[in-house]
Amino acid sequence: MKGLTRELIAMRIAKELGEGMYVNLGMGLPTTVSNFMPEGLEVILHSENGILGYGRIATEEEWDIDLLNAGGQPVILQPGACFFSSADAFGMIRGGHVDITVLGAYQVSEKGDLANWAIRTAKIGNIGGAMDISYGAKRTLVCMEHTTKEGESRIVKQCTYPLTAGRVVNTIFTNLAVIEVTPRGLLLKEVAPGVTPEEVQAATEPKLLIAESIKEIEL
Repeated sequence: MKGLTRELIAMRIAKELGEGMYVNLGMGLPTTVSNFMPEGLEVILHSENGILGYGRIATEEEWDIDLLNAGGQPVILQPGACFFSSADAFGMIRGGHVDITVLGAYQVSEKGDLANWAIRTAKIGNIGGAMDISYGAKRTLVCMEHTTKEGESRIVKQCTYPLTAGRVVNTIFTNLAVIEVTPRGLLLKEVAPGVTPEEVQAATEPKLLIAESIKEIEL
């Protein structure tokens, strides 16, 4: 697929993290953001299963079966990390103490609606913690591939998959572009190297607004 690899999408999102931020990373692609956190910045990662202050995904030699993130992946701990119940973890989310959450998605609408827990044909599954964290976090960032394997846009006028939450997404990061959800519509702010705004529009169902200062994605 044209544009950024999944690792490069995660690397671009890591640039959104700032000093002292409390950040929650969803399952799948979002968890890899922990491997690209900015050097020298204190970013405190929060997990719904009750960890505050973990770091990158652990190597096989570092693996500790008791140190897992909410996605079941082994992680390392940062100095000062602590543990608590899942109820307390969700209390932090619902209390508005998480600065950024990074979530994957099946679809995002032009209004910022998020669908990331089930597809149309799914007969099982559950919404998990994404409903709480997408509403509770101060900013919700979505990372995903711009289209499905069949070439259908994941950025749509209206979600056809079951909704996780309505009007919660602030910014969308894909292999093709960085798009901000605004009251006026979807604003195309950055394009991947070798990708044109016209190509991004062709892969996007809603009409895009083009930022005056549109630029190439920098890593």
